[in-house]
Amino acid sequence: MTTVPQPRPAAELSADEARRIALRAQGFLGAPDRRAGVRGVLRHLGAVQLDTISVLARSHELIPYARLGAVGRSTVEDAYWTAASDSASPARPHAFEYWSHAACILPVEEWPHFAFRRRAYRARPQWFHDLKDGAYDAVIKQLRAAGPQTATELGGAKNKGEWWDWSESKVAVERALMYGEVVCVERRGWKRVYDLAERAIPDTLLHDDLDDAECVRRLVRQAGEALGVGTRSDIADYHRLKGEQFDAAVADSGLVPVTVAGWSKPAWADPAALAAEPRGRHRTTLLSPFDSLIWERARTERIFGFTHRLEAYVPKQKRVHGYFAMPLLSGGKLLGRVDPAREGRTLVARQVSLDTAKAVEPMARALREAAEWVGCDSVRVEQLNRPELTAALVAALD
Repeated sequence: MTTVPQPRPAAELSADEARRIALRAQGFLGAPDRRAGVRGVLRHLGAVQLDTISVLARSHELIPYARLGAVGRSTVEDAYWTAASDSASPARPHAFEYWSHAACILPVEEWPHFAFRRRAYRARPQWFHDLKDGAYDAVIKQLRAAGPQTATELGGAKNKGEWWDWSESKVAVERALMYGEVVCVERRGWKRVYDLAERAIPDTLLHDDLDDAECVRRLVRQAGEALGVGTRSDIADYHRLKGEQFDAAVADSGLVPVTVAGWSKPAWADPAALAAEPRGRHRTTLLSPFDSLIWERARTERIFGFTHRLEAYVPKQKRVHGYFAMPLLSGGKLLGRVDPAREGRTLVARQVSLDTAKAVEPMARALREAAEWVGCDSVRVEQLNRPELTAALVAALD
């Protein structure tokens, strides 16, 4: 790998300064912007990851909850998908779904910046599935005539094989999604609802005018702003860019080189993040494992000294912290985690891990707030990694 010469650092940050910059950039330090609400969180983060797992709620609901508090779950969905309109143009969604860090909800304003990825998909061979002549055009024709539809409404999502054995219409519409001719405008019962991009994306944004270099430059800049400070791999990983793409774009991105005490690799920061010292109230909350604050394991370990791994796909007998362990953020630090479940109106803390006794009260507060948010009126603790703290946690919950 070619070593890219590094400009003189614009600032030298302590590890604590970098941590607080990252927290503020991700919306966990300072008063939450309640006027901007869920849409403001989405615009600020640039990407909210989707996932099928639902314990307390799905991850795209947990992410604004962690920053804003107990915003209504229907409010979250409406903020993402309810169309906006004015007298001069038809109603359009505020967001669309596409491949960023993974499958993500993205602000509709970001549509032009993913032209490079749409072009890359169009240039690929048949990739996952073959497709009969005319099948692609048939799906486009059906959407044009019938309006937004799910894969089931388009003819069925699956054949009779394994889960990945898609039907012809599902293959066609997913290919159209990759190419940018079709867009996912909402999820209905967790099914994608597809529509033609020409109907869903505002005319001013419906273009692939930006060349690949400009798309990447803008995404590098956006990722740097959303992270506050990060290494090459941190920033590139945010939208799943290649390291070489980052190298080619960073000099013109507006991000500035910095050094961070204890970080072995060069870093870059958003100049605005360096302009004012991060101050304000820290959030105390439970985090989705798919939250952009912690979705990159090496960064989480470097910033917080906290090793976290999603164990949902680990065999049950090999799990250490549980199926969907949610880290506890309090005072700007990660103090433990809990694997939650719901039984009727009871939130069950199946497995709680606390680093110290000082984490008892924050964990109790986070569990109470999460329980109330999802409509539970009690919390039951089943297992604690430090049994001597069980009585204190139960008392704090009461």
